[in-house]
Amino acid sequence: MMKTNRLVIVEGKYDKIKLEGILDALILTTDGFSIFKDKHKTAFIKDYARRHGILILTDSDAAGFTIRNYIASIVPNEYILNAYIPDVLGKEKRKQSYSREGKIGVEGIENAVIIEALQKAGIEEEAVPQTHTTAYDLFRLGLFGTHNSKQKRQKLIAHFRLPERISKNNLLKYINRNYTKQEFETIIKELEEENV
Repeated sequence: MMKTNRLVIVEGKYDKIKLEGILDALILTTDGFSIFKDKHKTAFIKDYARRHGILILTDSDAAGFTIRNYIASIVPNEYILNAYIPDVLGKEKRKQSYSREGKIGVEGIENAVIIEALQKAGIEEEAVPQTHTTAYDLFRLGLFGTHNSKQKRQKLIAHFRLPERISKNNLLKYINRNYTKQEFETIIKELEEENV
């Protein structure tokens, strides 16, 4: 499996599911054109790009390039890597009909083709901190599974300036890409002390 500390931006949830089987990374969906109106997600992309860079992997149709160009307009070029899938005519298995342009999107492209696109974009193995925070640590620290875990989690997500709907798995990936286990636990302690 390939790894990157960059934020990987794809269009939809099925693209994200496809990439999760290929790439160990924090993956963010634009949810199609809704990215244009989502100020919180846009701010997160800009902030993350400055610190770690981003990789854009959208479909090869007009909609994919519109989204790609929008992201390029809000993030300086030096922080962006672009991965491109080839034009492949057809439709994804889960869909009833062909897309407007009749091209297969990221979700329908073969893994080997996506891996090649990522390599051509410049994705290489990148170091991930050796001391990892685990899902159990999130539970132990009260971020999941307790009566007030939702409030604690929302405070942490706001502190990190992450989208409020970020999944547990992506939150964990974000933490492990940016903080050692000790650094993360210090942040939790500081946030708890703010409430005292």
